[in-house]
Amino acid sequence: MSEDTTKGTNKTVTITDDSTGKQATFPLVTGTDGPPVIDIRRLYAELGCFTYDPGFIATGSCESNITFIDGDKGILLHRGYPIEQLVRHCSHLEVCYLLLKGELPNQAQFDKFSSDITNHTMLHEQLHNLYRGFRRDAHPMAIMCGVAGALSAFYHDSTDINDPYQRMVASYRMIAKMPTIAGWAYKYSLGQPFMYPKNDLGYAENFLWMLFGHPCEEYLVNPVIARAMDRILILHADHEQNASTSTVRLSGSSGANPFACISAGIASLWGPAHGGANEAVLKMLGQIGNKANINEFVKKAKDPEDPFRIMGFGHRVYKNFDPRAKIMQKTCHEVLNELGVESEPLLELAMALERIALEDEYFIERKLYPNVDFYSGIIFRALGIPTTMFTVLFAVARTVGWIAQWNEMIEDPTQKIGRPRQLYTGSKRRDAAPIEERQ
Repeated sequence: MSEDTTKGTNKTVTITDDSTGKQATFPLVTGTDGPPVIDIRRLYAELGCFTYDPGFIATGSCESNITFIDGDKGILLHRGYPIEQLVRHCSHLEVCYLLLKGELPNQAQFDKFSSDITNHTMLHEQLHNLYRGFRRDAHPMAIMCGVAGALSAFYHDSTDINDPYQRMVASYRMIAKMPTIAGWAYKYSLGQPFMYPKNDLGYAENFLWMLFGHPCEEYLVNPVIARAMDRILILHADHEQNASTSTVRLSGSSGANPFACISAGIASLWGPAHGGANEAVLKMLGQIGNKANINEFVKKAKDPEDPFRIMGFGHRVYKNFDPRAKIMQKTCHEVLNELGVESEPLLELAMALERIALEDEYFIERKLYPNVDFYSGIIFRALGIPTTMFTVLFAVARTVGWIAQWNEMIEDPTQKIGRPRQLYTGSKRRDAAPIEERQ
């Protein structure tokens, strides 16, 4: 096939099938920002062919006005607001309101929204029994998948996706209950009592309380740590059409209830190439051991025959410094200073690795810059959070993004059930013989 260039102001692209001589013209659609997209919805009808794009490298799966990423420039915007400004001026719940409703709240709107979320933080008491059905050594993400999906069995009054009010209630419930689900998963793994949410605490404070509090004595939430957790939640709140968000949208396109869709998103997030990347960073740093070994491992990373990889560098979208990584680096130092960690070997090792990688031509040419996962695992480790919980914290943060994207998909009049096509490379048509005739 050959392709014509955009024709003046018509903003169209003409594709020619060289084998048949057929031609078809398709609109070139321009969004608010970012590269234009070719609307190929009629490609099969016009030319009798599909596109082939493994991993959806160059495919826009939907229209969205929630999050914009410019990977080449290292830009991340939520509803037009730079992530750096949102972290500086807003709380996580304010960003939740922004992602769900499109604008930052005023004080009255925020007070109402915060109260509504707080009133949904409790879990149905019968869910205790569901937790006890898991082994004590079950991975917390397995528990998260199961409990999130099970919510549809307990909250029948918010599963009708065609009812805007029920969608809103389901959205609030998921945002409110996810920290409770996560906190209980952690407590269950420790054999400690579940901690119920406290309505007089903020979102991040409440989450920390359910993770680290216990009935024997009062747990006082450190405001510096709470602010750090709030930043972490903001930084992970949404990231455009990533694997887990696309999974939520695809699940939702079939008409599945919101709790099932979020459970599917959690399952997708669990993968080490997605939400499990910060855990992989810590494992890698432990493998390197100390700064004296960095050059040896950098050499291994460059060797195409060696499977070793420098984790926490590079990103599928960002070809510049991940803007979230800069904020996470600063937050990492604040947490370590507040906890009195004067010398954290892993942080020193991470900083040394960062310096070497940023000066090495191999990394520079490939635009392999530190990403947000490079620092977040060190923060969690300093807080005493086990590695099995790292992706759980990511899921708590990303819930609002999943919900916002799900709502947008449901309200989009052009959305259809997701049904990707394929390039078939199997056997041609053949006849099946009875078993006695087969050789």
